[in-house]
Amino acid sequence: MDAAKTLVVVEDNEIMREGIGTILRREGYEVVLTASGQEALEYLLDTPHPDLILLDMLMDDGDGWSVLNGLRKIRALAGVPVLIVTGLSIATDEWAASLGACGLLRKPFDSPDLLAAVRHCCGK
Repeated sequence: MDAAKTLVVVEDNEIMREGIGTILRREGYEVVLTASGQEALEYLLDTPHPDLILLDMLMDDGDGWSVLNGLRKIRALAGVPVLIVTGLSIATDEWAASLGACGLLRKPFDSPDLLAAVRHCCGK
């Protein structure tokens, strides 16, 4: 049996964060929930790299762009795939790819959309 893939969710909205975690855990993923970009970067510095980061782009403590920049500066994390999760209406797949993301998930989304995006980025 394959080891469960580890996903880090970076989302400042508690209801959204917990909902994403619940859906992913039901599918057998190991999930780490973080409430801010800073919390996510601190966690990622102290642990083995995850299989995927789900990154909200607009958060109260800053934005996903600063998290992306932080990841690029940490050599061990530079290759970790990032799935951008956003409510930005102007977001496109091309825009997400230009930021180095493996995919884009637009809010609001449903469980099948979330799972399809995660599988696209890290398989399972």
